[in-house]
Amino acid sequence: MTPVVTVGLDGTPESLSAVRWAAREAELRQATLRLLHAWVLLSVEPGGAVRESDQNYWAERIMAEALRTVTERHPDLSVVEDMVAQDPASALLAAARESDALVLGSQDMAPMASYFLGQAGLHVVARADGPVVLVRAGDDRDDTASVVEGRDGAKGRDGARERDVVMGLSLHGPCDALIEFAFDSAARRGVTLRAVHGRNLPPPAFTHGGAADPYTPGTVAGRAAQEAREELAGALRPWREKYPEVCVEDTVWVESAARTVVRGAAGAGLLVVGRRRTRPALSPRVGHVLSASLHHAPCPVAVVPHD
Repeated sequence: MTPVVTVGLDGTPESLSAVRWAAREAELRQATLRLLHAWVLLSVEPGGAVRESDQNYWAERIMAEALRTVTERHPDLSVVEDMVAQDPASALLAAARESDALVLGSQDMAPMASYFLGQAGLHVVARADGPVVLVRAGDDRDDTASVVEGRDGAKGRDGARERDVVMGLSLHGPCDALIEFAFDSAARRGVTLRAVHGRNLPPPAFTHGGAADPYTPGTVAGRAAQEAREELAGALRPWREKYPEVCVEDTVWVESAARTVVRGAAGAGLLVVGRRRTRPALSPRVGHVLSASLHHAPCPVAVVPHD
């Protein structure tokens, strides 16, 4: 089957940035781009010209603007327009099951904004069966001034440099879907994959004056840091063999995972983080690492569910 990248449309500037990002992703994957707009009051009856007084008027305008945005930069891309009379969250969850990636626009996030994506977007990110990419307004722009080049200085078809893919890895259990998505994304872009891991020090590593130096061999802190580096290298080893063309940099920081992921995303073109399909009862659907990524990462964020 032909792969599909779906982008959800709602007429906002963030949505149009998501459209541009999704079109580029569909091109990289040689996939069909599906433009999806869902509204429960959408009329599904065929009609002629749509007037401003018709209930489908704004939906038609949103779809037409998205299509124009795509065809201006990707005239040869296969595009499917899809307007459905459904609840947006339900329609997007169904699309996530059928797509290689679901792309959504995401508003800038204030520190105290608990529903930073809106109720529908938050519901989708927390429950989608497939990867969901969040794109803010401007995230699709080519920034050659602060770019971090891949090993070959990879460039897109429009001449802009591609930026590195960064993957935040927890090492708590298997997460093959996350790692494969990150390696595949880096391979398609021809850029470096930067794998980052944050490790809190165990209590014995702390003294009365604070934490011992984690980079001094032989200390409790030093041994904890070395153990983390070995675990990260071991987790990446089979994937380096599967994707020998991908240049990989692995880094361990002795700090919280949330701080590590945000710091590691500096200069990146895409941040890839994971989400457990099943979480303990009463725990939030969006964990603190994912929440920090969505609030503070300076680039699009791909959320990949895994076991």
